[in-house]
Amino acid sequence: MRHIAIIGSGPAGYYSAEALQKQDDGIRIDIIDRMPVPYGLIRFGVAPDHQSIKAVYKRYEKVALSDEVRFVGNVLVGRDVSMAELLDLYDAIILATGAPEDRPLDIPGGDLPGVIGSAAFVGWYNGHPDFAALDPPLDVSAAAVIGNGNVALDVARILSKTPAEFVGSDIVAHAFEALGNSAIRNIHVLGRRGPHQIAMTPKELGELGHLEDAVPKVDPADFPPPDGDAALEPGLRKSVAHLRDFAGLQPGERRKTILFDFFARPVRIEGEGKAERMIVERTRLDEGKAAVGTGETYEIDCGLVVTCIGYRTPPIEGVPYEADLGRFANENGLISPGLYCVGWARRGPTGTIGTNRPDGYEVAEKIAAEVRGGDKPGGAGLDRLLGARKVRVVTFSDWQRIEAAEAARARQGSPREKFVDIDEMLGLCR
Repeated sequence: MRHIAIIGSGPAGYYSAEALQKQDDGIRIDIIDRMPVPYGLIRFGVAPDHQSIKAVYKRYEKVALSDEVRFVGNVLVGRDVSMAELLDLYDAIILATGAPEDRPLDIPGGDLPGVIGSAAFVGWYNGHPDFAALDPPLDVSAAAVIGNGNVALDVARILSKTPAEFVGSDIVAHAFEALGNSAIRNIHVLGRRGPHQIAMTPKELGELGHLEDAVPKVDPADFPPPDGDAALEPGLRKSVAHLRDFAGLQPGERRKTILFDFFARPVRIEGEGKAERMIVERTRLDEGKAAVGTGETYEIDCGLVVTCIGYRTPPIEGVPYEADLGRFANENGLISPGLYCVGWARRGPTGTIGTNRPDGYEVAEKIAAEVRGGDKPGGAGLDRLLGARKVRVVTFSDWQRIEAAEAARARQGSPREKFVDIDEMLGLCR
């Protein structure tokens, strides 16, 4: 019997468990998570109005309900159990902790109140317990979103929607109410380079053209000549086509505007004790398509700034870490004998949810070739250790009670109303 622990219950963790299950029957897998609820990025990262993407959890649920796998929730590695102890208990450990921490905005004023990282802001409207009390300033007239990827699009779209447009979503009640009362009318989306260098995908970008009360705008002068679009890969070409369409839209009676500020590099954020405006330098592309400053600056009024500039994996004591890359030091997923990593903890914050699947299968193959079962106690030993420390462990059946309670208290048209307080969640468990 081989005993494997997976730290993290998001997509990378469950894809790894799925792959390990297919190796042989002589395996037991504990998926350990610091939260009392599973699914990680699916629950707390995917936008609440993208329920079709969140539906992938059903695949993970099938894995979780199998005999070889169990969920061990409300257990934090480093607080409740050390990495050294886990290595003594299990034949192999897979770190699937993701990259839940924001990279800081390293400019003057980047730490002013009103400047919020996207992990925190997305966590706030998705009901992450760490960010439920965030209280972002929505009583201002303008916001700036820094970044040209899909997370920036999510933030801009959520800030722009009417309450009616959240029907069918699982946006949490505190965010639903606050956004419904928002005074924001202008949302700037800033990118250092131009339309041909965005990381936004066509589906997500196209959604902005169908908002009820907001219109996306692009300055036609920011585009290269149209004949250059033909050389782009198909997905990017579709995204650029959306942007060109946006350049011709008229606001009509819509009250909100999403303004794409291309060739824009934030220089500093100013304000009296809080963010009030951003000074931006215009850029141009050099021969290598890198953004270089022109020295010309302009000012954007913005009482809210959301930075979508990347994430990093939090370090774990005793695990080699590459601080400059924000991930665990590894070679093709191997950190050291018996210790592996997958997903963003391995690669850094790149790729989509599905990108984590090959990671999990590759590491499962490594474990099959490199790890043999021995006399380590696995989950039984973990249970004894956590029991002695009086750690309140949440099982998958406990999670199902939480899930049922969230569905029962959902507002009309919503699949669930998430609990945002861990003590409330634990009160529903055994």
